[in-house]
Amino acid sequence: MPGTILLEVVTPEKLLLSQQVDEVIAPGSEGEFGVLPGHCHFLSTLRIGELRYRIGDQTHSMAVLWGFAEVTPTKVTVMAEVAEKAEDIDVERAAAKVAEAERRLQAGGLPSEVKEAQISLEKARLRKKIAERARKTSHA
Repeated sequence: MPGTILLEVVTPEKLLLSQQVDEVIAPGSEGEFGVLPGHCHFLSTLRIGELRYRIGDQTHSMAVLWGFAEVTPTKVTVMAEVAEKAEDIDVERAAAKVAEAERRLQAGGLPSEVKEAQISLEKARLRKKIAERARKTSHA
C-alpha cells in the first residue's frame, strides 16, 4: 500500500489543489467519509462542508460547496461547485456574510427565499469557522 494519496480539488474555474496527502476527510452527502491510501473505488456526492486533509502532522482544510468526490486507491478527485482554502477566506468578510444571511432569514418571505437564506447562512458559517480556525492556527 502506498504511503500517500494524491488529492486534487477542481472547481469550474481552476485546479485549486494537487497534493500528495496522508489522509482525506470529505463531507459526503450521507455523512463524512475518510480516505487513506489503498482505499477502494467509489463515487460520492458532496454537501456543503469542510474538506480536511493531512500531510504528516499538519491538518489543512477548505470549504467545499457541493460537488462530487471520486476515490481510487491512489487518488481522490474532488470536483466542487465552489472550494476555498482556509487561508484564502477573509474572516471579517465571512462574519459579515453570516450577519447578512441571519438578517435575510429573520426577514422571512416566500419558502424559496427562506430556503435560499438558510443555505446562505450554512455556507457563511462554514467559511467563517474554517477561516477563524486557520487564523488561530497560523498565530499559534
